[in-house]
Amino acid sequence: MGKAKYTRSEILDTAKEYVTKDRAATHGDMESNLTAISHLWSIYLDTLIKPHEVGVMMTLLKCARSMQNPKHADNYIDGAGYLSCSAELIASKPKDKSEPAVFQGGNT
Repeated sequence: MGKAKYTRSEILDTAKEYVTKDRAATHGDMESNLTAISHLWSIYLDTLIKPHEVGVMMTLLKCARSMQNPKHADNYIDGAGYLSCSAELIASKPKDKSEPAVFQGGNT
């Protein structure tokens, strides 16, 4: 019998646990951490890297890793976590929440 698969809810719940508790306890404040990384990457690459872009680029790293090992759930969990951190730093909530968001694809 094969291994049980993660549900999308389990992936997101695990990512939430990581970015709000586990990783914060180990690595410190998310915004300070991504800001420090963005400064170092900006110096090294001689181009401006913004803190939210660090999370996006770390997600791309996890995407590349998932290409090598697509069954390793950690890549998807961490990718979701990195994107949520980037969104927290830069994304704005819609002003009018009266209409529910419409899902644009994938399995529901």
